[in-house]
Amino acid sequence: MSNRAVSDRSGNSEAIAQAFADGPAYIPYLAVGDPDYESSLEYVEALERGGADLIELGLPFSEPIAEGPTIQGAVVRALEGGMTPDRFFEFVEDLDVDVPLVCMTYYNLIYQWGETEGPRPFVERAAEAGLEGFVVPDLPAEEADPLREACDEFGLDLVFIVAPTTEGDRLDRIMDRVSGYVYVQARLGTTGAQDDVSDQTAASLDRLREYDVPKAVGFGISAGDHAERIVAGGADGIIVGSALVDIVAEGVESDRSTAAVADRLEALSRELVAGAERGSRARSTDDPS
Repeated sequence: MSNRAVSDRSGNSEAIAQAFADGPAYIPYLAVGDPDYESSLEYVEALERGGADLIELGLPFSEPIAEGPTIQGAVVRALEGGMTPDRFFEFVEDLDVDVPLVCMTYYNLIYQWGETEGPRPFVERAAEAGLEGFVVPDLPAEEADPLREACDEFGLDLVFIVAPTTEGDRLDRIMDRVSGYVYVQARLGTTGAQDDVSDQTAASLDRLREYDVPKAVGFGISAGDHAERIVAGGADGIIVGSALVDIVAEGVESDRSTAAVADRLEALSRELVAGAERGSRARSTDDPS
């Protein structure tokens, strides 16, 4: 289990803080159990070999409202393969990786799990398994205090998603409760790989500049040049999901071996890391200080 120390609201997890300490963080996402338990273990471990600094693990939920068709497909495959919250925790414990792990799921699963209602039992079990934080797309900041308190109690971070339209008092409420990093949504709509970087990204990063928490941009990143542009524009990290899930889906459709799919995941990860590093160098060159 990773070392944690409860500190101020800026971050509970030392491991997540470290992920952003040495340049831009590469944060890949996969749905756990897609297409089956053993293959999914190999795929997540391939992401670390490809250079992941932190990995978001999707706990499948039957109504993934923030997700586009790509990740919805992954969720269906994982659920059909028998993934449950209990199996998810076992999966985290079975992983052989040395990077922080964040659970991305929906609040109903967190709230209803365990013998008593409320988020505390789930958060306690997550900490025991070795998770470092949560991303909960359907949880409004105004209703997040019980989960926020449980995360603080057990030393986990609570990451919020900030949309391009989020501003004013609502943005302040989110940023008052966020810890670890903020997930900056690059474009409106649901998740899905895109061919280009949204112009909304720069404006979103500008609105967040005054807040002292790492900013990781996601939604639509699928290539190294996307990562380069986003990091050059001021992001502290990149979050990539659909482009990776597409590789898993294509592997299922084409009946590729688990090893072949893992190799493709690792290769794309290396491309994305290289792009982020180019963006970081470009930003350093442009910085007059």
